[in-house]
Amino acid sequence: MVRVPATGAVSADQAIVTQRLTKSYGSSRGIVDVSMTVEAGEVFGFLGPNGAGKTTTIRTLLDFIRPTTGRATVLGLDPHRDSIEVHRRVGYLPGEFAAYEHMTGRAYLEYLAALRKGAGRADIDALAERLQADLSVKISSLSHGNRQKLGLIQAFMHRPPLLILDEPTQGLDPIVQQTFHALVFEGREAGQTVFLSSHVLPEVDRICDRVGIIREGRLITVEDVGALKSRAVRTVELHFAAPVAAESFSGIPNVRDLEVHGDVVRCTVTGSMDPLVKAAARFEVLDVESHEPSLEDIFLTFYGDDGGDPA
Repeated sequence: MVRVPATGAVSADQAIVTQRLTKSYGSSRGIVDVSMTVEAGEVFGFLGPNGAGKTTTIRTLLDFIRPTTGRATVLGLDPHRDSIEVHRRVGYLPGEFAAYEHMTGRAYLEYLAALRKGAGRADIDALAERLQADLSVKISSLSHGNRQKLGLIQAFMHRPPLLILDEPTQGLDPIVQQTFHALVFEGREAGQTVFLSSHVLPEVDRICDRVGIIREGRLITVEDVGALKSRAVRTVELHFAAPVAAESFSGIPNVRDLEVHGDVVRCTVTGSMDPLVKAAARFEVLDVESHEPSLEDIFLTFYGDDGGDPA
């Protein structure tokens, strides 16, 4: 359920609030009436295919572009009026991270640390070691993956209360991805809020508390990952000790595509499994196989085959 404060007031427990946030590019699609709340201390995944409006939303939150209508608050601050303070308190990694090419990684990070106040050499070194980042070479010579490590360090190093990360693991090898996940978990334990867009759905499934799904500029849903999965379609196969009659399983709520072959019942279930379980309990059950939907399966139910690759 999309939560929006009715009075426009912002609670200290709300890291990001958008109310009917709209950005129009004329004939090009932007975002339309995006209303959502990101709670302080949660990891929030923002999902949608290329062009759905993820980056436009992020740029509006950070005052890189101005909304056409609607409003947003970030850590209780107005992104336009309080932009300097917002940028001080947010760790931001853009989808296309760019830095001063002539500098070494260390020089660049120490330059940012001096501007931000809150990150020291020890913080930089600790993150560089964990992410296996070589800070001694010029940025111009870094591969995409190594630039991404630098981008993650500059986002995390001053321990901001809010991290806004656009495709944070693109170009990273699996080991470094695992380190990133650990940093997110540690940040959440320390009270940080993480807002990230990602096309890596298993990653979002693993690390996010809630997800928002955006399509063609409009927010479709905001839900707990677990609740979203509980409403999704799953396939179920029941094995009984003896053949059962098809009539015993007809008309069960939430059940469709029912097939009965002797002592095996196959079906799909949307939502609660309770009605099916109660019907099966009248017989001796030998085995139950339930194929839980992945977040990718759920994502595709919102987009169908024409949604493109999630990004």
